[in-house]
Amino acid sequence: MSGHSKWHSIKHKKGAIDAKRGRMFTKLIKEITIAARIGGGDPEGNPRLRKAIQDAKGVNMPADNIKRAIQKGTGELGGGQIEEIMYEGYAPGGVAMLVNVVTDNRNRTVSEIRHVFSKNGGNMGESGSVSWMFHKKGYIGIEKSKADEDTLMSLAIDAGADDFESDESIYEVYTSPEAFDDVLNAIKKKGIETMTAEISMIPQTYVKVEGKTAQQVVKLMEALDEHDDVQQVYANFDIEESELAEAVS
Repeated sequence: MSGHSKWHSIKHKKGAIDAKRGRMFTKLIKEITIAARIGGGDPEGNPRLRKAIQDAKGVNMPADNIKRAIQKGTGELGGGQIEEIMYEGYAPGGVAMLVNVVTDNRNRTVSEIRHVFSKNGGNMGESGSVSWMFHKKGYIGIEKSKADEDTLMSLAIDAGADDFESDESIYEVYTSPEAFDDVLNAIKKKGIETMTAEISMIPQTYVKVEGKTAQQVVKLMEALDEHDDVQQVYANFDIEESELAEAVS
């Protein structure tokens, strides 16, 4: 199982993905706002906004909050301008990291993110230093107990998926960003529950880390995840699942 799927799987099982509702709402509101600013306020013509709204509804965000976030993005409501930035860097052990942020204060955010890296044994890099190691793809993770392998694989490939992988506990479906919606909708129409569904930055290769180094990598991942401006953290680590489960707090 890749480091990408291991991270999602462990945090999903522990219920640790943005467990605090306040932080979850903050991140989703920012995602809705930036999606509306970039692609417009109509979710029918804006797949990123449609996905953000679905995620917000999934955690029972009030409709008024969603509406205001869209209006802020389209400029109908006032407020500070926000922008989306991708920072790059390294974790201990030479693990490459991409940190996607949405902020209304670039200088403050870059200073804080740099501090998180240095405090946890990593360092920020220049633009382009690690991004070449990742490809932008649709990623759908499904627990094996939720679907039959042959049925899911046929369904996903027929709907336009690029690749399908299977490991001990998870099925992984990879798509182009353009085909993501079609594949996800096909899976949902069959009543198959997804563990993770997102447009993600998938590493081309992985770096094996263990022991103290693995613990440091996880600590840095979690510290970045907890920052209010951070939307997603991507990394090319490979850690044994048992060791990762022990390291995740």
